Amino acid sequence: MPYHWVTRPAQAPEKSGAFCFAEGDPPLAELRLWPHRSLSTRGFVWFIGLTAAALSLPLVGLLGTPVLWGLLPFLSAALAGIWWALRRSDRAGLSECFRLWIDRAELVRSNPGGALQDWTAEPYWVQVTLHQRGGPVPSYLTLRGGGREVEIGAFLSPEERVALQAELLAALGWAR
Repeated sequence: MPYHWVTRPAQAPEKSGAFCFAEGDPPLAELRLWPHRSLSTRGFVWFIGLTAAALSLPLVGLLGTPVLWGLLPFLSAALAGIWWALRRSDRAGLSECFRLWIDRAELVRSNPGGALQDWTAEPYWVQVTLHQRGGPVPSYLTLRGGGREVEIGAFLSPEERVALQAELLAALGWAR
C-alpha cells in the first residue's frame, strides 16, 4: 500500500488530557501517504543498471579506440539525465503526512512544486467519513474538524481508502 504508519499507537498514552503534553512531544501516531510510483527503489536500481549495461554494449566494439572517448561523455550524460529525471519525479511528487497527538490532529499535504497545505483540529472532534457516492473518486475519504473538511488519500485505490478509514478511526480512538 502506498501509505506507511511511521508510528502507530499501540496502547493508551501514559499521560492523558490536552494540557499534559509539551509542545515538542513526538506524535502518538504518524502516517505518510504517497501516490503509487511506477518504480520502487529496487526497481530504480534495476532500471538504471540495465540502462547502463545497454548503453555500454555498443562501446565494447570500440574498446581501445579514440572513438570510445568521444562517445563516452554523451552516453554518461544520457544515463545521468535519466537518473536525475527519475529522482526529481519522485521528490516533486504529491505526498501527505497525518500526525496525531492527544491535543491535536494535523494533516500536511505537499503538492507537486513544493506548495504545502495544512489542516489542524482537535482529535476529539475529528470525524472520519467515507463517502461512497458524491465524491470526486469512489470511496472518497475525508476528515472533518476545526471548521473544515479535508480529503485524505484521494490518490489511493478505493480498497486502500476503506482500509485507511478503519486505521484512522482506531488511531483517533487512542487519542480520545
